[in-house]
Amino acid sequence: MKITILSTAYPLRGGIAHFVGLLYNELSRNHDTNVITFKRQYPSFLFPGKTQLESNDSVEEIPSSVEVDSINPLNWISVGNRIKRDEPDLLIFKYWMPFFGPAFGTISKLVKKNGKTKILVICDNVIPHEKKPGDKLLTKYLFNSVNYFITMSKSVQSDLFLLYPNAKEKLLFHPIYSNFGEPVSKEIAREKLNLKSEKILLFFGFIRDYKGLDVLLHAIKLIKDEIDFTLVVAGEFYSNEEKYISLIQKLELEDRVKVFSDFIPTNEVKYYFSACDVVVLPYKSATQSGIVQIANNFDKPMISTNVGGLPEVIDSGKTGYLVEKENPKELSEAILKYYNENKEPEFVNNIKNNAAKYSWSEFVKGMMELVNE
Repeated sequence: MKITILSTAYPLRGGIAHFVGLLYNELSRNHDTNVITFKRQYPSFLFPGKTQLESNDSVEEIPSSVEVDSINPLNWISVGNRIKRDEPDLLIFKYWMPFFGPAFGTISKLVKKNGKTKILVICDNVIPHEKKPGDKLLTKYLFNSVNYFITMSKSVQSDLFLLYPNAKEKLLFHPIYSNFGEPVSKEIAREKLNLKSEKILLFFGFIRDYKGLDVLLHAIKLIKDEIDFTLVVAGEFYSNEEKYISLIQKLELEDRVKVFSDFIPTNEVKYYFSACDVVVLPYKSATQSGIVQIANNFDKPMISTNVGGLPEVIDSGKTGYLVEKENPKELSEAILKYYNENKEPEFVNNIKNNAAKYSWSEFVKGMMELVNE
């Protein structure tokens, strides 16, 4: 099959780009696959980070054609007509926010005029975490021309069926991110990051308000005098950084929290996950999280809130714990239980036994089954 993927991809950075790279590698084993990415993903005033590009040489490069301008309709027409002439059997979009609906929708409508190409969308979200007026309208502009949908959590699946009750859809779990290198020992990782505490908690990824870092800070305040720990906060702030720094100071947690506030390069990720005992995801809302599958890749247990698709991939009491959202007391109790009952060896073993379920080969097999039905 001839397949084109249009999405964020190398040389752009971030979890979606990593996802597309791994998807490309798996698809290209058996299919003629190419990738098209953005020459302008976001206008600079809409992008909260420092750079949209990968900044190190350790990233696994994939061949990608840098073509799409997210805010130029003439570009969408040009790209759409080129893909139409190329006549792929399948055009895959990775979709995560309505901002891209007009560009992706215009391209897909033009491509389908060739009478051959089918459109598949892999949905990170149908309705975004941070909702805005017009979200549904922009999403429908793309989805009206889609043949197949992949959802990666039941909450996203439900959102899709609210818009399209008869959608040709398949629920497939987010595969493991396996592109961050081999783990290193805790000792080496902690020395690298200059971490001295006996116990290390990790909050990882872009920091947005819905991810609940404030809830976690209130939770560790409750147990700061009961166990020796450091909370590592690693990721670029996409929300107001000063708000969180002020909260750390207000709660008198300066000696318990270590903040790494830059984007974590791909070749550095392994140190953060290798250093920790457990990954904490105190999200206030979620569909699914790529952080879960980085943690699974490094065999790290998780303590998470029971929101969105997270309980579908975290087996409470076996690979981690689930607690109610925005409940610092319950979150703090789960952290204490994890350490006091020495759950790490048991949970790590269970995570290893589940690994095959989240393989890229299984994901692509499920996707192709949907297309070939």
